[in-house]
Amino acid sequence: MQETVRDMDRRWNVAVAGATGIVGEAMLAILAERDFPLADLHVLASRRSAGRRMDFQGRQLRVEALADFDFAGVEIAFFSAGAAVSAEHAPRAAAAGCVVVDNTSCFRYQADVPLVVPEVNPEAAAGWQARRIVANPNCSTIQMAVVLKPIFDAAGIERVNVCTYQAVSGSGRRGVEEWRRQARALREGERPRGAVYPKIIADNVLPHIDLFQDNGYTREEMKMVWETRKIFGDGELRVNPTAVRVPVHYGHSEALHLETRRALGVPELRELLRQAPGVRLLDEPGEGEYPTALTDAAGRDAVYVGRVRADISHPRGIDLWVVADNVRKGAALNAVQIAELLITKYLQYKL
Repeated sequence: MQETVRDMDRRWNVAVAGATGIVGEAMLAILAERDFPLADLHVLASRRSAGRRMDFQGRQLRVEALADFDFAGVEIAFFSAGAAVSAEHAPRAAAAGCVVVDNTSCFRYQADVPLVVPEVNPEAAAGWQARRIVANPNCSTIQMAVVLKPIFDAAGIERVNVCTYQAVSGSGRRGVEEWRRQARALREGERPRGAVYPKIIADNVLPHIDLFQDNGYTREEMKMVWETRKIFGDGELRVNPTAVRVPVHYGHSEALHLETRRALGVPELRELLRQAPGVRLLDEPGEGEYPTALTDAAGRDAVYVGRVRADISHPRGIDLWVVADNVRKGAALNAVQIAELLITKYLQYKL
């Protein structure tokens, strides 16, 4: 039986940077839910938030200013406070002896920083020592990669077409609050205003997440290309994404259209997905059984898959519908799983 962090006697000094944000709060909840072996826990945020109190397992933790925090003695640090913050403070934490699990885009594309989804490429975590930093992929990439893994291993993948339908919580608390304000304004017959999104998000669908690149794709879309290739170690894997923001609170949805190297029948495909770690198959559409962000993914840890079918336009084509909680599995849970992987495979012998 595989050893878990809860089987070990050792406990760990941990810091969470960006603790007052949506993802930071989820990290704290997941650390508690999974009984992570904590010795000491520091919650870090901006100087503006310093002094606040956060509840953790019945204790009141005082928020400390990240800019002033000394990481000496902290062994594992989770960062989820934005790429600019990680660029400044994650190397400082690593230099002090921490292992950093970074949830931003800051280090994902650097060759000497592992980019890890534990159900997909756990072996990549062995590269943690190069920089003492491990990167967490983008939320939309994570849920897609978990589903692609069993298919990639069994039949190979030549091409991925993906359309994402991404929740406003992917923009953090400001995105959620703007959506709510705009929805209220529309109900009251007023013209909504906004600053987070380029157009009104309430009652709307925006094919625009992050900045447009010279090739016409957005950076959010290119993240899925770059990250999927790095995670699977296949620089030739063709990924064609369209990323869309939708007025949903929690849970990203994705329509996946795959072209495999070997043809897969639907029964074999369903069985692969049924056995895949981290995947939950809900696929009886005739009986109304298919996953949605609200009814299945929100607040849960699994990546849900339904609408499994053969692509009628391609002899080796597969179509899938994939949903997951973008804040939990797409960010906080994956980061905690990376830390658990590091502890069980590497850190217990090194730190």
